[in-house]
Amino acid sequence: MELTVVRGDITQQEVDAVVNAANRAMRGGGGVDGAIHRAGGPAVLEDCIRRFPNGLATGDAGWTTAGNMAATWVIHVVGPNYVAGERDRSLLTSCYSRALAVADDLGARSIAFPLISAGIYGWPKDDAIAAAVDTLRGTPSDVEEARLVAFDAATYEQVRTALAR
Repeated sequence: MELTVVRGDITQQEVDAVVNAANRAMRGGGGVDGAIHRAGGPAVLEDCIRRFPNGLATGDAGWTTAGNMAATWVIHVVGPNYVAGERDRSLLTSCYSRALAVADDLGARSIAFPLISAGIYGWPKDDAIAAAVDTLRGTPSDVEEARLVAFDAATYEQVRTALAR
């Protein structure tokens, strides 16, 4: 699998699947979650309600339509909330490996990831990057391209540096 980084908006990525950093309720929220629900339109929320009536567990992944986005699917993952005391790193790495497993089940060949839990959930950025890169590199998958999408220049540079190692 080719692991790349781009600076941009995850909702604008032309890939088979975009990954959403969702909350357990699976009903939309702020940050990446809010952006994906806005860009995908009401079909994303309708699919979340239908497919995940009781939400999704931390560390797990599931899919919905991508609605109005260029992608075909949204793979929703629930990262651990570091600020709230959820500091088990295996829950964070599980988000990446489970998302790849769901992508494989769907037949997706390209997938775009945000940095899971590194925003409002407060996971330290250096470790969030290391968890993403190490897990994506170390997880067997039929996905051909996994793209990390950095929203700002500083994060892009940090991820680019980690990928060069």
